[in-house]
Amino acid sequence: MNKDIFLLIGTNLGDREQNLAFARDQIRELLGNIVSESSIYESEPWGFQAQEMFLNQVVEIESLKTCKEFLLTIKRIEEKMGRVKIGNQGYVSRLIDIDILYFGKEIVREYDLVVPHPHIENRKFTLLPLVEIAAQWVHPLFNLSNTELLHKCKDVGQVSKTSKKG
Repeated sequence: MNKDIFLLIGTNLGDREQNLAFARDQIRELLGNIVSESSIYESEPWGFQAQEMFLNQVVEIESLKTCKEFLLTIKRIEEKMGRVKIGNQGYVSRLIDIDILYFGKEIVREYDLVVPHPHIENRKFTLLPLVEIAAQWVHPLFNLSNTELLHKCKDVGQVSKTSKKG
């Protein structure tokens, strides 16, 4: 059983809370048991301009799937929810985005998959919910806890907790 798999779920289009709830349901059904979930946080778009604020949540999963199987299943969930990727379009508004933050202590560097997520340390909207459920989890490349990464994070974007849990 693979443990300590952390995903970030984000959305800024449509019924954002419903998008997160549907994504969590799909994760449970297709990927594995959600053992922990953070509060939901609202944040400014990161890396691009948009009118709509994002809702983000981190979930921890237990699963028998491999990291690559996770990626393929995540892409299917995103497509099922209406996400369309067109080439390398960069950061855009979206109905759903599911990122693998950590897959246990695995380090993966492939053209379509980088784990741990390459921007964890730069994103307050990722670190705040991550610290809520895995404060002492240590990044396998930086050898720093999520709490330490948050203290070093230079992201000044507005992030606020909206609810206890999803």
